[in-house]
Amino acid sequence: MKVICFRVFAVPLATLALLSGCAVGPDFHRPTPPANGGYSAQPPAETSSTANVSGGEEQRFVMGMDIPQQWWTLFKSLPLNELIEKSIKANPTIDAAKAALRQARENVFAQTGYYYPTVQAGYSASRAKDSGIISPVLSSGEEPYNLHTAQVSVGYTPDVFGSNRRQVESLTAQADFQRFQLEATYLTLTSNVVAAAIQEASLRSQISATISIIKIETEMLDQLRRQFELGYVAGLDVAAQEAALAQVQQTLPPLRNQLAQTRDLLTALAGRFPNKELEEKFEFAALSLPQDLPVSLPSKLVEQRPDVRAAEEQLHSAGAQVGVAVAAMLPNLTLSANLGSTATGISNLFTPGTGFWSLAGDLTQPIFQGGALLHRKRAAEAALDQAEAQYRSTVISAFQNVADTLHALQSDADTMKAAAAFEQASKRSLDLTRPQFELGYVNYLSLLSAEQAYQQAVINLVQAKANRFADTAALFMALGGGCWNRVDVPANVGQ
Repeated sequence: MKVICFRVFAVPLATLALLSGCAVGPDFHRPTPPANGGYSAQPPAETSSTANVSGGEEQRFVMGMDIPQQWWTLFKSLPLNELIEKSIKANPTIDAAKAALRQARENVFAQTGYYYPTVQAGYSASRAKDSGIISPVLSSGEEPYNLHTAQVSVGYTPDVFGSNRRQVESLTAQADFQRFQLEATYLTLTSNVVAAAIQEASLRSQISATISIIKIETEMLDQLRRQFELGYVAGLDVAAQEAALAQVQQTLPPLRNQLAQTRDLLTALAGRFPNKELEEKFEFAALSLPQDLPVSLPSKLVEQRPDVRAAEEQLHSAGAQVGVAVAAMLPNLTLSANLGSTATGISNLFTPGTGFWSLAGDLTQPIFQGGALLHRKRAAEAALDQAEAQYRSTVISAFQNVADTLHALQSDADTMKAAAAFEQASKRSLDLTRPQFELGYVNYLSLLSAEQAYQQAVINLVQAKANRFADTAALFMALGGGCWNRVDVPANVGQ
């Protein structure tokens, strides 16, 4: 029976398959990279350096330098590498993005099934008695009677105008969109871990500096109290120093709170609950500032940024949907065939005289549907225009992101140089003012001013260093984070 069915219908189905050679709607072409796109009129070749300060090294911008997939290893921190590895394995956002990618790919595979005929086998059994005033159903006149039917049904809708191909194309683009969304999730996660680790190092340095300042202020208060007992200073000076000490002490709890919250953030990024303490701790002494910084060619940026590539696939999908809407306005041909056997006894199935077969063709052409098909086509074209505008906006934002980061790195280096000079000068001023105060050459207000200047200078230097590390990590993220060097995610649904 199957052989007969194939012979009867194979030729017309093959002929119609050959007719399915065109696909209506716009063909997708990847957008051309912006010819005049750039990051700045004169991008810097290097940043300024700060002598004798950790993290103050000169950074060089290397045009066209490739970025490793594990770009965070350039900070040369084993705890950071280990924490990012843990986060990639345990963070639920990665699992969600992977599941979304699998779902999108399965939708592609499901849609490709419509390229082929549908084949169904069926069997039915019934017992019936008909009215005596009508002709008997069976030629034998048997009443009541049993009826057994076994058949194979074949249905096929030739994709003459490419509706299914455009739908597969759209779903494939959506799958690639999800693939780039997964890349963006990896990049966001790793960047957030690096940023939080740098923030932790900054807070630990600020806490350490604040504790040192509190120690200095406490020693000065003890000295003033002794001098007050001896009549060398007024009670107002002691009260002023007490206020200065309390002011510095007041800054310590918020810093410790920020540190605790940063640790909570790192724990969450690693896919853990807050009560599962992380083994890794971060300080600037264990982080190295990358000195050779990549600057991707503007023409390459649009190929490297996962958000740009995702917007490109959205544009691709929207264009394919226009083809789907156009095809819905054109004739549609459906072929069907049945081959089987009907008998009053199951043992008589497939005996001579019980077989039947049928061929049917159904050609439909939409004529009037209240303008629904036309407006769906126009809506698909509007969605394509929207996707194109969103793609251009994403590209412009990507260039702005890189440009902002390059400017920030240059500014960070200059800020750190100025902060280091301020810290050194304020330290010398305090070291000179303190013995002069003890000898009575300067009043207490001069000492208090020198102390406050030094306190602010120490915190400013720590924050400047943190900004430089953070913006260095931001540059790797802005350039796409080396996601094109990943090998653990297939490039497309066909792999």
